[in-house]
Amino acid sequence: MGGFGNYMVPLMLKATDMSFPRLNSLSLWLLVGSLMLMIVSAFVDSGAGTSWTLYPPLSSVGHPGLSVDFVIFSLHVAGVSSIVGSINFMVTVFNVRSCVVTLEYMPLFVWTVVVTSFLLLVSLP
Repeated sequence: MGGFGNYMVPLMLKATDMSFPRLNSLSLWLLVGSLMLMIVSAFVDSGAGTSWTLYPPLSSVGHPGLSVDFVIFSLHVAGVSSIVGSINFMVTVFNVRSCVVTLEYMPLFVWTVVVTSFLLLVSLP
């Protein structure tokens, strides 16, 4: 969650900004950290090279080494970034919107962001 929505959602809600601007920064920098971990994993050992066999039970077959651990941690950091962004979107939509913009008159793009954020949070194990 993020990107173009960080710019458009507050504009469509007639809000001043996202509800937690620091969460936007945290979400962005977690993605940068995730990318760095992914790049580092390519240079450790011989790279991950796991394709879709990253998680157990297939991860124990032929994927020893630290690079796979870097990739798994990178995926978890990217997931945390997405969760933080979706929480920020939902709080913005429900708490920061202008009094003029009721739920009935919210643009469809904002509703898609809300539904996507909700589904992301509900899908957590």
